[in-house]
Amino acid sequence: MSGLKRTTEKNLMVFSGRAHPELAEEVAELLGTGLVPTSAYEFANSEIYVRFEESVRGSDAFVIQSHTAPINEWIMEHLIMVDALKRASAKRITVVMPFYGYARQDKKHRGREPISARLMADMFKTAGADRLIAVDLHTAQIQGFFDGPVDHLMALPILSQHVADRYGHEQLAVVSPDAGRIKVAEQWSSRLGGAPLAFIHKTRDINRPNESVANRVVGQVEGRICVLVDDMIDTGGTIVKAAEALMNDGAAGVVIAATHAILSDPAVDRLKNSPATEVVVTNTLPIPADRQFDKLTVLSIAPLISRAIREVFEDGSVTSLFEGQAQ
Repeated sequence: MSGLKRTTEKNLMVFSGRAHPELAEEVAELLGTGLVPTSAYEFANSEIYVRFEESVRGSDAFVIQSHTAPINEWIMEHLIMVDALKRASAKRITVVMPFYGYARQDKKHRGREPISARLMADMFKTAGADRLIAVDLHTAQIQGFFDGPVDHLMALPILSQHVADRYGHEQLAVVSPDAGRIKVAEQWSSRLGGAPLAFIHKTRDINRPNESVANRVVGQVEGRICVLVDDMIDTGGTIVKAAEALMNDGAAGVVIAATHAILSDPAVDRLKNSPATEVVVTNTLPIPADRQFDKLTVLSIAPLISRAIREVFEDGSVTSLFEGQAQ
């Protein structure tokens, strides 16, 4: 027995897929560790191969991958990485998805539709995930889709601090682009000194994806700088129409704030030509150089993710990061 080395020390290991390595590198650096060297490539028929270059046996593994375009490819790589860790005897596997793919397909609007967000959770569970960490899920109930702990991180403190620092002395109003996100707007309002709330009453044709019609502004925005808040910007149609509606209603200016900058075409052109003076987002998704523009401000989500990973690793409280706010 004396020759055997016995240790109870836990081993934190951070892994990254190829979707957004810059974010994973920043997270690992903040944790004081490096990313585990990984081989990943495609075979001729586009199947993905992954192998870790170090032993992961007994490790507390955190696998970071942002579900960005081509989204199905990166989700598959994420799943394969989890499977590789499970088969290599990692002690605990935490899937870190700064952006949760298929989150918008979280319920059935009509018959014969899938609930793809639930399928995603099931696939990661089957692959071997013990825990999920995600940032600003499209709807909170997605936390219940995964059979295990889910840490739902919020970018609100990071985004609202930037807005408060830059526009704090202005007459602000917080605006939700639709009635369904009023709860988030209320949290913004409390962080911006009780700024008044408004929302855009809009209609959407369920037969036409990525299209909406901004109708009328509900609330008092005249003479105020409106902080238009949402969880994501995809094609930019909804948020730009909302900004135009606010300016038509007498707003002094519009600042757009969103966590996930998907920025599918033609979002960049729409945002550039919109009445918004600034578009504030985080780097949960990679934003290539050709999608960056003068109005765009990108704040790093890495400090939040690294603190959450540290709390999970040390069996601390992730909730404590949000000062008691509901998640």
